[in-house]
Amino acid sequence: MHRKSLLSRRAFTVSALSAFTAAAGALTAGAAPSGRSGSPRRRRAGELRGVWVATVANRDWPSRAGLSAAEQRSELLALLDRAVERRLNTVILQVRPAADALWDSPYEPWSQVLTGTQGADPGWDPLGTAVTEAHARGLELHAWFNPYRVANHADPSKLVPSHPARRHPDWVVTYGGRMYYNPGLPRVRAFVQRAILDAVRKYPLDAVHFDDYFYPYPVAGQTFDDDAAFDLFGGGFATRGDWRRDNVDKLVQEIATRIKLVRPGTEFGISPFGVWRNATTDPLGSPTRAMQAYDDVFADTRKWVRESWIDYVVPQLYWNIGFTVADYAKLVPWWAGVAQGSSTRLYLGEALYKAGDPAQPAAWQDPAELSAHLTLAKDHPEVRGHVFFAAREVVADPIGAMTRVVADHYGERARTPR
Repeated sequence: MHRKSLLSRRAFTVSALSAFTAAAGALTAGAAPSGRSGSPRRRRAGELRGVWVATVANRDWPSRAGLSAAEQRSELLALLDRAVERRLNTVILQVRPAADALWDSPYEPWSQVLTGTQGADPGWDPLGTAVTEAHARGLELHAWFNPYRVANHADPSKLVPSHPARRHPDWVVTYGGRMYYNPGLPRVRAFVQRAILDAVRKYPLDAVHFDDYFYPYPVAGQTFDDDAAFDLFGGGFATRGDWRRDNVDKLVQEIATRIKLVRPGTEFGISPFGVWRNATTDPLGSPTRAMQAYDDVFADTRKWVRESWIDYVVPQLYWNIGFTVADYAKLVPWWAGVAQGSSTRLYLGEALYKAGDPAQPAAWQDPAELSAHLTLAKDHPEVRGHVFFAAREVVADPIGAMTRVVADHYGERARTPR
C-alpha cells in the first residue's frame, strides 16, 4: 500500500483546493456558447441502461472517416434513435479517443476519425449535437475520454505539427508500438485535465466517463520506460507500482474535484477492467485468476469505490457465467460487496460484442446468455444498471441477444438513477 496517509490521499489541502477553484474560475470565465449553457437535466431515480459508442478507429461511429458532416450527423442520430428503440436511457460517447477531440478544443486537434485528417475541421459540432439530440430524446449523454493514449502507432511525425505530443516529446512514452502520455508527470496530468474540462465548461454533459486505460496493458518482453519520472517524483514510495498507483489516484481525485467546480451537476464515472485483484494475491480480491487492474495497469479500482471518489463505476464483466478464469456469477456479488456502503453507484459492463462471435466460447453462442446476466444481477440490489459494449452490436444484434435482453428486462422505458 502507499506510504502516504489515508487522509492525505482522501482530501486535498486548503491551498490545493484554492488552486483548483482558481483554475475552475479561469475555465468558466465568460459566457458559455449559445445553446450550451445550463446544467445537466435531473430526473427521478431509476435504472441505468447504457450503450458505449466507440469512435476510436471508427469502431461504432462514424462508420468511416471522411463522411460529409450531414452523413456523420445522420449516422449519429440513427444511433440515438436506436438506443431509444431498445429502451436504453444513456449513451456513453467517446469524444477523446486518442489525445484528440470531437469538439472544437483549444488544446488538442480535431480527431481524424471524423475527416480522415487529424486537425481538420469537420464543419459541424459533433459533441454539441450529441448532447442536444440525446437530451431531446430523453437520453443522458456521458462524454467518454481516454486520459493517456496519444496514438495507436509509434510515429510522432504522423501527428499534426501542433499536437501537444510533438511540442512536448518528453511527455511521451512509446510502448507496445503505441504512444502514451506519461502518467507520472504532473504537467501531463494537469494538461489532460485542462483538455477534458474544456468540454465540461462548454457543454451540459451528464457525466465525464473514463474507461479502463490508465497505464497501458502489459506487453510481454517490453518495459514502460518511466525511469526519469520515477527518479524525479517517486521518492517516498516503497515500489514503483505504489508510485504509479498514486499517479492514477491523483488524476482520479483531481478531475473529480474539478468537474464539480466547473459544472456541479456533471458526474464522474469510470469503467475499469473487471478484476481488481485475485483472491490468491489479496484476501480482499475476487475468486478469479485473471489479469489484475491493481497490479497490471496500476488502477486501485476498489479504493475509488470504497472511498466514494467517483459517482459511479462500471466494471467490465466481459465473461460468461461459469467462465473458469473469471466467472460473471462470482464477480457480480464481489463488486456488489465493494459498492455496498459507499456512495458510488454500481453498474455492470456487458460484453454484447461477444454474442454470436464464433471465436468466443459456446456460452456466447446462446442468445440468452446476456439476459441471464441481468437476471442474476437482480439478486444484488447494489447493481443499478448495465452498459452494453457496443453501439454497433446494439444495432446489428447478430444472434438476437440484445433483442432478448429488451424482451426479458426492458419492457418499459426507465428513468436514469439520479
